[in-house]
Amino acid sequence: MSSISLTKEEQQVCHQVARDSIEYGLLHGKKLTVNTDEYPQPLQQKYASFVTLHIDSVLRGCIGALEAYQPLINDISEHAFAAAFSDPRFPALTNNEFDFIDIEISVLGKPEPVMFEDEEDLLNKIRPGIDGLILESGYHRGTFLPSVWEQLPEKNDFFQHLKMKAGLATDWWDNNAKVSRYETFSF
Repeated sequence: MSSISLTKEEQQVCHQVARDSIEYGLLHGKKLTVNTDEYPQPLQQKYASFVTLHIDSVLRGCIGALEAYQPLINDISEHAFAAAFSDPRFPALTNNEFDFIDIEISVLGKPEPVMFEDEEDLLNKIRPGIDGLILESGYHRGTFLPSVWEQLPEKNDFFQHLKMKAGLATDWWDNNAKVSRYETFSF
């Protein structure tokens, strides 16, 4: 379940591209076009990412992908713009808020299925603070990044909130549900 590791300089480049993408969105109403070839090789590799925005430690937007489909630097630019302007839980970011946003970038490792007998077995297999989870059942799907463990450190609470995020009742259970876990490199 390996994930990527980036140097401090590469992390700074990622943060700058995320910030530039949001600023470009404020000025032009569309996402920044990134020329992949201008960036270090690790940032040209295909990785999935999430970009999370906070203002005063309060969530202000979070958008990402669970599977890699484009170069990381492009993924970060696209998701920074989307977190600022397209997260359906929030109105579009304003110019007045821009100087106050904190940007967290999470690069996802490849999701791996978790095999389980029942809900109790699943809860025994998940690793608080390490695992991000994807829950899928029929048309229902939800994910929590590993950073969500900071707000929901108990396995039962974490999983019940994940069920709600997927549009399911907290007491819902189906032995045929699919659960995958992944790790992230966050900065």
